[in-house]
Amino acid sequence: MGEETPWLDEEEQQTWLAMVSMFVRLPAALDAQLQRDSGISHFEYQVLAGLSMAPGRTMRMSELAEFAEGSLSRLSHTTSRLAKKGWVRRAPDPQDGRSTLACLTDAGWAKVVETAPGHVAEVRRVFVEALTATQRRQLREIATRVNGAIGPGKACS
Repeated sequence: MGEETPWLDEEEQQTWLAMVSMFVRLPAALDAQLQRDSGISHFEYQVLAGLSMAPGRTMRMSELAEFAEGSLSRLSHTTSRLAKKGWVRRAPDPQDGRSTLACLTDAGWAKVVETAPGHVAEVRRVFVEALTATQRRQLREIATRVNGAIGPGKACS
């Protein structure tokens, strides 16, 4: 406890503040596009997209929460809203009665097919085209290292 905190130098602080700004602004930009064009949030899209890529368009809720980077509680509320729209249904996992499966319905698949082109165009505009191929590779490596330092996601919180 007696050690002094090593404060960020000017370059470290500028880099950190630029990243913090991006962490806030990028999700907000993606959310705004999805809300405007499709009437869904970025988190809802992540849930639908995750299910659309899963075998049988089905995932355990715990795995889906980890994929979408949300808590089980948040995912439960979200899947309830999506179920009311007919895009998702939940069912007990026949292989593990303690688990619940989320399944993308045909209507949910249609929503993903309708929504994905606009979302991908926005990701391409604000992210992919803003960086060179080398920068994207470097950023992927950086994100992997930072995520490793943070540790595994905690979908059950």
